[in-house]
Amino acid sequence: MAALAAVAALSIAVGTKSIPLGTVLDALDGRASLPERAQDVQFIVELRIPRTLLGLVAGIALGLGGALLQALTRNPLAESGILGLDAGAAAAVVIAIQVFGIGSLTGYIWFAFAGAAGAFTVVYLLGSRGRSGASPERLALAGAAVDAALFAVVYAIALLDSSTFDRYRLWMVGNLATGDLSVLYGVLPFVTAGVLLALALGPSLNAIALGEDSARALGANLNRTRVLSAVAITLLCGAATAAVGPIAFVGLAVPHIARTIVGPDQRWLLPYSLVLAPILLLLADVAGRLLARPGELQAGIVTAFLGAPVFLAIILRRRIVPL
Repeated sequence: MAALAAVAALSIAVGTKSIPLGTVLDALDGRASLPERAQDVQFIVELRIPRTLLGLVAGIALGLGGALLQALTRNPLAESGILGLDAGAAAAVVIAIQVFGIGSLTGYIWFAFAGAAGAFTVVYLLGSRGRSGASPERLALAGAAVDAALFAVVYAIALLDSSTFDRYRLWMVGNLATGDLSVLYGVLPFVTAGVLLALALGPSLNAIALGEDSARALGANLNRTRVLSAVAITLLCGAATAAVGPIAFVGLAVPHIARTIVGPDQRWLLPYSLVLAPILLLLADVAGRLLARPGELQAGIVTAFLGAPVFLAIILRRRIVPL
């Protein structure tokens, strides 16, 4: 938690614009600053603090959602795209732009969230057909099919309408820079519900990790655990994607990093993922501001560029802990 607090402070203090530390402290404790620093104080209060809060909430949702997703599918390479969540959100955003003419992020988030939830519902219904019900393999296959179909719709609409493509690409790169508190307020109830549900599922997910027969012998209700896990994943990943756009790598890599620290026990893995993911996302956002001064790189681009080599290094050193 100390590391998370330090990274959050770094995110508020450091950016494309150099602001003295005294002015940053004035902005944080609400003290009146010198008149010539009033603009900097306003910049911190209205942009950097909301941006940091949005990064914290989105990071928590992505990390916890990724850990749940890997536990549910028992697939160490699972991330939100595998169950069609990203594709559903993207398709809904493109339709919102092209059909309804919506151009603001606050307008996108509800479409994106509904799209992610709708896509996952379809995936789960397809993956649970038959007597055996939902299994990791069936869910993954259904997710891949729905993901491909929805992204085909996205590409078709975006390529046929250049103005839609211009608006869509700003959302799809993964961006914390909006600093819009209304976005944060909109997704916060969903993320809170998802966090509480996810943390309560730790013991049941441990039983599932032993195998279906062993889980049943231990008294675990497989179908209930899978359905509740799916609901939590939809709430967490859907809300994060709706708020900041698709951000790759965080939900994939953070659970692996957490496993190297605490092992496969979900009762510890989930809380550690909850803390580590916002650290990673905020560090990527700060790096993006510093690397491209006076402009900046979006956090989603930085996580892909800097995170992928780190993840590959973990794989090559064979430090991945089995699920």
